[in-house]
Amino acid sequence: MTPLAPTLSLRLLPNTAAWLREALLVLVGSLFLAACAQIVIPLQPVPITGQTFGVLLIGAAFGAKRGAVTLMVYLIEGALGLPFFAGGASGLRVLAGPTAGYLIGFVAAAYVIGWMAERGMERTVRTSFVPFLVGTAIIYFFGVSWLAFVLGDIAKAIALGLLPFLVGDAIKLIAAALVLPGVWRFVR
Repeated sequence: MTPLAPTLSLRLLPNTAAWLREALLVLVGSLFLAACAQIVIPLQPVPITGQTFGVLLIGAAFGAKRGAVTLMVYLIEGALGLPFFAGGASGLRVLAGPTAGYLIGFVAAAYVIGWMAERGMERTVRTSFVPFLVGTAIIYFFGVSWLAFVLGDIAKAIALGLLPFLVGDAIKLIAAALVLPGVWRFVR
């Protein structure tokens, strides 16, 4: 088996006690994602937010398991009433509403992006597009599938939950593909 590449988070905090590093990263990651969720362009039934940008960066910087755990903690924090979801929303109702599929998709996307990052795929602008594109597709798969269930219509779910997001998510994907390799160059 090929040894895994250290993720950015391990490179930045190499000598920190493992339990403290994990707790700090998960807390900072969930707070970062909560901040990204407050960047909102209100559309119905799914708003455009900065969350996908946060998910891409967290997955790539934290790795598969730590990235997925961070996203699960974020969902728990929001479900418990912290105003962490889009526009300051919170509560279990959000996890059962039209955006629930996207939120669950964040966990899966962070894991897959992190898995790819552990194999060094996020180190250059050219190669980082692959994990970020795959992660974005995973978010769409979960989000549009759930929205189709809620609306009872796949065509309507695609029209409301995919098409309005393509340009914005392409911009976020490009931004993430520029930011993360730039941080790697700085760290080296």
